[in-house]
Amino acid sequence: MKTFKYFFLFIALTVITSCTEDDAPEVVTQVDSRLFTIASYNNSGIFGSANFIKNSNNTVTIQINVVGTTDAVLYPAHIHFNTAAESGAIAVSLESVNGTTGQSETTFSTLDDGTPISYEALLDYDGHFVIHQSETNNAIVAQSDIGQNELTTNTVTYPLNQVDLTDASGSITFTERVNGEALAEINLTGSPAGGINPAHIHAGSVATAPGAILFTFTSVDGTSGISRTNVDALNDGTPFGYNDILSIDGYVNVHLSATNLGFLIAQGNIGAN
Repeated sequence: MKTFKYFFLFIALTVITSCTEDDAPEVVTQVDSRLFTIASYNNSGIFGSANFIKNSNNTVTIQINVVGTTDAVLYPAHIHFNTAAESGAIAVSLESVNGTTGQSETTFSTLDDGTPISYEALLDYDGHFVIHQSETNNAIVAQSDIGQNELTTNTVTYPLNQVDLTDASGSITFTERVNGEALAEINLTGSPAGGINPAHIHAGSVATAPGAILFTFTSVDGTSGISRTNVDALNDGTPFGYNDILSIDGYVNVHLSATNLGFLIAQGNIGAN
């Protein structure tokens, strides 16, 4: 009889132990992380950081921490394809930022379309990070380039001088990306409000103008005086990155309009000139 007792006791303990092991939650630990800066957009006053975390179970967690948000407002956040200057469709939908805390946390292992994505792939991703105004207002309040599009500290600025429009001048700044491409930012004061002002890199120098158009920027918004363009190739398809900008025999023109290219708002030599 004792033998049967011990046998049933053994079976009961085995079942309990087995259930305990099966029910134990997986312990997920942080293996690595990378912090990206989130910059304010259009003077929203919202900025902070996004921490990309590699987890031991091959998932990725993104923790957003920003300041300048409004209590009780939810701010949708996504990773988009391409650079911020180019814009692009949504690649990964993240948990909305809680305006009261300025925080959000999302864990995932695939893009929205089901494509697997790893921590390492995100660090080399051709994408950018965006936070929107609200669930009913898609305006961008904060953004940053990530992965291979991340901006480095290498930058060069050239003056853009007044030409045909009184008191219109500014500058163009090129910033190198991790992948060797560049972000070009034109900032003008005195540009015509409401206008759309084409801008190009031309061959040669201001002294030898006019020169052929080599590269076309995103047109300058006359009201804000701003243009942002990703620079990776000339108009003819020739690769053209940050280091090429430093040595190009060229100059920049900002024109009044597509129908009046002869009227120059601002102009300046770049590169070797």
